[in-house]
Amino acid sequence: MLQKLFATSLALVCFIGSYSQDSVVAATEEPAPKPVISGSVDVYYRYNFANAKNVNGGTTNNFTSFTNSQNSFELGMASVRLDHSVGKVSVVADLGFGKRAEDFSYNDEKTMMAIKQAYVSYQVTDKLKLTGGSWATHIGYELVDPYLNRNYSMSYMFSFGPFFHTGIKAELAAGKSGFMVSIVNPNDLKTASFQQKMLGAQYSYSASDKWKFYLNYIGGKLSEEVNLQQVDAVLTGVITDKFSIGYNGTIQYQKGKDSVGKYGRNDNWWGSALYFNVDPSAKVGLTLRTEYLGDKKSVLGFSGNIFATTLSANLKVGPLVFVPELRLENASEEIYVKNSGEGTKSTFTGLLAAVYRF
Repeated sequence: MLQKLFATSLALVCFIGSYSQDSVVAATEEPAPKPVISGSVDVYYRYNFANAKNVNGGTTNNFTSFTNSQNSFELGMASVRLDHSVGKVSVVADLGFGKRAEDFSYNDEKTMMAIKQAYVSYQVTDKLKLTGGSWATHIGYELVDPYLNRNYSMSYMFSFGPFFHTGIKAELAAGKSGFMVSIVNPNDLKTASFQQKMLGAQYSYSASDKWKFYLNYIGGKLSEEVNLQQVDAVLTGVITDKFSIGYNGTIQYQKGKDSVGKYGRNDNWWGSALYFNVDPSAKVGLTLRTEYLGDKKSVLGFSGNIFATTLSANLKVGPLVFVPELRLENASEEIYVKNSGEGTKSTFTGLLAAVYRF
């Protein structure tokens, strides 16, 4: 009887000790981090005052991305983004739904849903990070998500530059400078079997928290018929707490094969834009964008030059921003259309957008 009692007591002591150890371990372990979910929804109405008739499919007098409509209420995009990290590993999944997402993924099958970004990163050291997947392009000043831009309509440089890249990249921080190099599929392709890859690169320099400079590059075979090289520069600066500026300049070279398979001469288009941002109060902001596009060799099909001036207001009501906008465009050729059907070298557009971010 005593032996049974001793054995039972010993087993109970061991169980209590084991349970206590597990409790201590569980108490000292940090809880797993939760994913961060964010997103946005935007809608807009656009009216081009030329009011061209809807003949043979109609014309909207719009040659830039995401606002190709006339006298119509439009859903821009509903976005949901998930960010999660554990230790040195992080992941981003960024999905978009709507016409803006469809235009963004123009190389994919026609769909209102797009994977804008999906990538995994590993922080090798505090200065070196490796990333694989699909991410927004480093080329240019503007971004696909409307809440990240102060103008709602997009620039010509954004519209004809790449939207995203799929591949691998390495980012290195070195004091005030930063370096990025990537090997990616041809521009805006999430899948590219049997195709050669392109090279991307970026050098960034932060003179201070207020002044930043980026020099960007993408180059390689865009397709079996076209070789592309693009150099792009971005400068941002904060003058005062109410006034800031931005600059974007880009030049893109394209070289195509002739009928016998040899590459011909380099043709190019280029652009330059200034952004002037004024914030009279925390709830009111104004942005003036002036952009010049040079396409005399008709790489983009304009056979001339375009000068576009866009004035946008940002009226903030909590997480909701109203963006009334006026846009005046002048071209060296008659690329726009009047209501009468006649060609014209200038056009004027009004737009009202609402952007909500959560």
